[in-house]
Amino acid sequence: MASDSSPASEDTFQAPVCCSARYNLAVLAFFGFFVLYALRVNLSVALVDMVDSNTTSADNVTSKECAEHSAPVKILRSQTGKRYQWDAETQGWILGSFFYGYIVTQVPGGYIARKVGGKRLLGFGILGTAVFTLFTPIAADFGVGALVVLRALEGLGEGVTFPAMHAMWSSWAPPLERSKLLSISYAGAQLGTVVSLPLSGIICLYMNWTYVFYLFGIVGIIWFILWISLVSDTPETHMRISQYEKEYILSSLRNQLSSQKSVPWVPMLKSLPLWAIVVAHFSYNWTFYTLLTLLPTYMKEILRFNIQENGFLSALPYLGCWLCMILSGQAADNLRAKWNVSTVCVRRVFTLIGMIGPAVFLVAAGFIGCDYSLAVAFLTISTALGGFCSSGFSINHLDIAPSHTLDAAPLVYFSASLQGLATGRYAGILLGITNTFATIPGMAGPVIAKSLTPGNTIAEWQTVFCIAAAINVFGAIFFTLFAKGEVQNWALSDYHGHRN
Repeated sequence: MASDSSPASEDTFQAPVCCSARYNLAVLAFFGFFVLYALRVNLSVALVDMVDSNTTSADNVTSKECAEHSAPVKILRSQTGKRYQWDAETQGWILGSFFYGYIVTQVPGGYIARKVGGKRLLGFGILGTAVFTLFTPIAADFGVGALVVLRALEGLGEGVTFPAMHAMWSSWAPPLERSKLLSISYAGAQLGTVVSLPLSGIICLYMNWTYVFYLFGIVGIIWFILWISLVSDTPETHMRISQYEKEYILSSLRNQLSSQKSVPWVPMLKSLPLWAIVVAHFSYNWTFYTLLTLLPTYMKEILRFNIQENGFLSALPYLGCWLCMILSGQAADNLRAKWNVSTVCVRRVFTLIGMIGPAVFLVAAGFIGCDYSLAVAFLTISTALGGFCSSGFSINHLDIAPSHTLDAAPLVYFSASLQGLATGRYAGILLGITNTFATIPGMAGPVIAKSLTPGNTIAEWQTVFCIAAAINVFGAIFFTLFAKGEVQNWALSDYHGHRN
């Protein structure tokens, strides 16, 4: 009955929040993931300014598709940034190359974190990405091959970050505070996207695209210095934590289930509910990564927004997504706790909303032609509705392989939903499996989309949007048919075995 006593002990001995070591860790982690996503997406905007579109046929085609929308920019724009004659397919390979490194370190990240510590792994992962980002202009001068390799190396660094952070919170987060701590930490990822897209546009406009990489690279290095200086892997090794807070954290985690037993790999990989999550995650990410990497290009080549407007408008969908993630998490918990709606029903409904909804508005955005206002509105609604999936398939890992703390802390569902991170015994392993498959769209999506849009015509982009929508619909249907909301047998028997 250890799990029943743990919550009580937290209520009795809860340490103050203000200036605490665990919340300082959450704030630093917030800025770390802010930097992480800024480093990931800044190329999407900068690439628009790196390519010499005046020498490509695509520029002539788009000028006939839609009238120039943006008013002339009344400043003397810097022309010092070098331009490259990269065709659409080459740009697709450049944008997708990040994920070739990212996929490699997804599963090993958690294992490495246990060996060297999450602090070092997360810190050096972001540091490596930041340093490589500083060399982006040099790599671009060397050629496409060098830039592709550099971006893949950045992906290697970023791939370990979520497993590393997850490993740290397993030692730092009291069960009843996981919602707050994880929410703070991973909110930085979405906000990093929201801020970096318009900021990159402003930098390109007033300076030149090279400074996009210099600025974010330097910020990453500054964050690393603060991270290494101020945080520790565990409360026991923290130099400035109060004795009261240390005892509070350690006592709340004292009865956590052991994770040293063998993993039931064969039953796990034969589990249809797991593959339902894999298919849904893959399908969702196809649309997410396609828009994340190519939306600035679409804004420029089709909707004809200038680089400054481009960045701001490209960020709008992700601000909407962030808001929907927060609202859907609260709504899902209320449906389960107050209205007694079954877990599997909540997961299916929120997945359907988060995948069918975006598919409808994505197709609509492609078929409204040059109506700029509606196009931006539909793309924003499409991406924003995807936030509902955070309370659908992306949290389903916890349902089919939970930890003993779920009954005591139901709001952990919301915290985990913010980035799909699970806090259960096998849920972290399941996340590694599903996220590995879900990284494939990041590699293939931009390449395929670019190859389908050599002339950057509305008809070509309609094809891209329809393919993404069809994949989304398939994933939603597959998940609805085969998803489960209860603990699976392969997790249940071992789970009870450990409790006894």
